[in-house]
Amino acid sequence: MSGQDAISGQDAPAEEPRSRVSVARWAADLAMGGRFAVTGGRESWARTIMTAVGVGLGVALLLLASSVPNMYQQRNERGDARSSFTPSGEVKPGADTLRLANAGTTFRDQDITGEVMAPDGDGTPPVPPGIDRIPAAGEMWVSPALKKLLESDEGELLRDRFPYRTIGVIGDSGLSGPSDLAYYAGISQKAFGHVNSSYHIDHWGLTKKQDADQPLDPALLLLIIVGCVVLLLPVLIFIATAARFGGERRDRRLAALRLVGADIHMTRRIAAGESLFGSLFGLAVGAGLFLLAREIIGSIEVWDISFFTSDIVPSAPLALVIAAAVPASAVMVTLIALRGIAIEPLGVVRNAKPKRRRLWWRLLLPLLGLALLLPLAGGFGAGSGGGGDMKAYQAAAGAVLLLIGITALLPWVVEAVVERFGGRGSVPWQLATRRLQLSSGTASRAVSGITVAVAGAIALQMLFASVGAQDREDTGQDPNRAQLIANVPVSDGDQARDAFARYRATKGVRDLLGVTEDYISDVHRSKDDPTSVPEEAITVADCPTLREVVRISSCKNGDVFLVDSPSYYGEEPGFAKPGAKVNLAYRDDGTPDLRKKKLWTIPDSATKVKPRQDPTGSERTGIFATPGAFDAADLPGPQASAMIRLDPKVPDGVEYVRNTSMALSPAMDVMRLTSTSQSDEFQVIRKALFIGATATLLLIGASMIVTTLEQLRERKRLLSVLVAFGTRRTTLSWSVLWQTAVPVVLGLALSIAGGLALGVMLLKMVGQPLAVDWTGLSTMTGVGGGVILLVTLVSLPPLWRMMRPEGLRTE
Repeated sequence: MSGQDAISGQDAPAEEPRSRVSVARWAADLAMGGRFAVTGGRESWARTIMTAVGVGLGVALLLLASSVPNMYQQRNERGDARSSFTPSGEVKPGADTLRLANAGTTFRDQDITGEVMAPDGDGTPPVPPGIDRIPAAGEMWVSPALKKLLESDEGELLRDRFPYRTIGVIGDSGLSGPSDLAYYAGISQKAFGHVNSSYHIDHWGLTKKQDADQPLDPALLLLIIVGCVVLLLPVLIFIATAARFGGERRDRRLAALRLVGADIHMTRRIAAGESLFGSLFGLAVGAGLFLLAREIIGSIEVWDISFFTSDIVPSAPLALVIAAAVPASAVMVTLIALRGIAIEPLGVVRNAKPKRRRLWWRLLLPLLGLALLLPLAGGFGAGSGGGGDMKAYQAAAGAVLLLIGITALLPWVVEAVVERFGGRGSVPWQLATRRLQLSSGTASRAVSGITVAVAGAIALQMLFASVGAQDREDTGQDPNRAQLIANVPVSDGDQARDAFARYRATKGVRDLLGVTEDYISDVHRSKDDPTSVPEEAITVADCPTLREVVRISSCKNGDVFLVDSPSYYGEEPGFAKPGAKVNLAYRDDGTPDLRKKKLWTIPDSATKVKPRQDPTGSERTGIFATPGAFDAADLPGPQASAMIRLDPKVPDGVEYVRNTSMALSPAMDVMRLTSTSQSDEFQVIRKALFIGATATLLLIGASMIVTTLEQLRERKRLLSVLVAFGTRRTTLSWSVLWQTAVPVVLGLALSIAGGLALGVMLLKMVGQPLAVDWTGLSTMTGVGGGVILLVTLVSLPPLWRMMRPEGLRTE
């Protein structure tokens, strides 16, 4: 007699007295259950495979998660090994040193790291990791990804940027990941004269002193902690759910064991052995899926992050914990699940005497979580009383308890709600509600993973929105007035004019604001400090450009304008006045030369004006002259800045500008003007959590498909009987949808409440203002509902196959 044939009102027999059982007896019973899993026919194999697939999906993601520390450690170590950072002035040029300049660039939102270099002497300069020798002038080493890009049709525009001959490919030791776009190029010492900033090194890689870790911002640390909890908890819940897969054939086998003399405890151990074998099989499946995912991850790039396949190695202690915990949890979950089932010689009675689920311990879990999180309100982080590690563990434990509490509440809520459904409504609705009233636990377990994921995602979304707003800084730049800025290294005013002309002739450039700047000095030493000479900035630009940097009503070529510098600490007033003489002569060390004066008289017509923020957000002071009033060629050491306005009709205008910049200087790139900026740490954490959330969401979808198929397989005969008696297939299909939809709606409601509660606590912990990201909340709720709808659609073809009359066959 099967569970469905048992009398639902019958009382389960009293528990048999438990006797002490040896380890050998446990092992023998578990081994017998393992043999039943493989020798019980097609039904047993189907259940075992379902369990193995479900457990395997979770194990694969756990192994990937345990590999993350090693992945980032290996990536960071290679990045540190190729670093050329040296404190300013620490290394002097010599026979064994190397002169370097950063020559990074960007191509269509892809960052390309690069260095231009030249040996300082005839010795043995340090060779960067991944290459065999220093490239000579006109040569370059490229990464495999950059080589592929340069050789592709897409890289045709980029090829014009590198006037070097490729002599080799950078090895893995010189790259952070396989998708890195990087190069090392050789230039002459003379070419460094066209480079804004260069330095010398005598070794590659960071020293321990230079590599000292900076403490992470508490809000970002909390993002990492809660993110890991949110990503991994649904995996653990699904593994526990997969271990509870069962079927009618197993019920009959357990009843037969009771008939031949096995006591209730031995029967449960044998059933646990079946789950143990499925979980061990799942470990093997998970290892295989992990190896497959390892190869896939090594060949893809997500948000500019990539890893070598050799980096993806699980942490040995974590891998051992996974290998031990998964089978142990399968045994434990099975034993706990069978405590509510009466296994008798004539059949298995499920829910013989229905018991209401207890609420008190389900409420206790989230309350304990809140109790752990409340003391951290406003005091999370290393700078608030110490104990940073303990606070991190406390935050993680509180988040885990709160999210598990939401999962524990779901079965009670589903049961309490479906009890109140009457016999009204359409036939599919009545079939669905009656099924939920008979067995709501299975449906609740199926959606528990998505409930936890959505609740955690809502909390993270709230924290992200608040931390992102605080982390976002206003740059003061105005991209509406200019989109790019290039600081051109020039040695005189003529080169500045030539550079501006080349930019204006570049394809995609609509307009250019060219500014040439330098310093001039007073003809006398300071009265307050005889050792110094007062200096003022002088800016040479045409009238359209001057209107962007100072507030002028009218301007014509030949005009001069003055902007007073702010006076601090009682400094003497500026010397730049109409009719005043100024000195243009400077020594090689950049100090004013009062012996060889080169005088220029400020015109009497010069007018005083107010400064104005330029497109970069800066305000200039000093003398502002048009080319007709002052020849930029007279400046001793000018600096040229080009603020560029692009033609929006030219899609690759910025790339043409970058090509022009590289032609002007081998280590020059342009900078995009943006109104806001965020820290690199926040960007990296956001990318990492996005990758993890994607993987978790895929797992949840796959796991729910497996769970739904297992439930349909158990009801295969019942579905066939209903179809044989004339029930339409569309009716059954709608009933399956409603059976999934009711727990999902209740689960999403719980997840919204729990997610808001956790989000409020997280914001209090980092001292951020309370705010609800309604857009993110609706998005995550919609994603959760979308996953359920997708799972239902995928399960319809198997459902229709199970409705065939062949399902009535039995032995």
